[in-house]
Amino acid sequence: MAIDVLIAEDEPSILEALTFVLERAGWTIGAVTDGEAVMEAIRRSQPRVLVLDIMLPKRSGFEVLKQIRADRNTQSLPVLVLTAKGQQQDRRIAEELGADKFVTKPYANADVVDSVRALLGETAARSA
Repeated sequence: MAIDVLIAEDEPSILEALTFVLERAGWTIGAVTDGEAVMEAIRRSQPRVLVLDIMLPKRSGFEVLKQIRADRNTQSLPVLVLTAKGQQQDRRIAEELGADKFVTKPYANADVVDSVRALLGETAARSA
């Protein structure tokens, strides 16, 4: 089943909030809670965008992003890195590994929705 946005986030309250906000914006959502599950979920559900936390159990978001960009079947998948690790070094690593956008926790819901919308090439009219 194809979905619009796959969320890779291990914190239940953040996952619930992201799911609510992105579904309210009109997208179908899938979710995984550890780094090892991301690639299988991408192959299975073929999301249009990945919202990727950096601090995931089993495999970090950096490792997942590296794998996504190395696989020709997933290398063009837009990735929004969402993390509490807001240090410049983490942002630089994410950008070097091919992240398309970067949002730091705590985040404004509008920032996440606007970033996903931009990665999907959609206009703001969808949320009206």
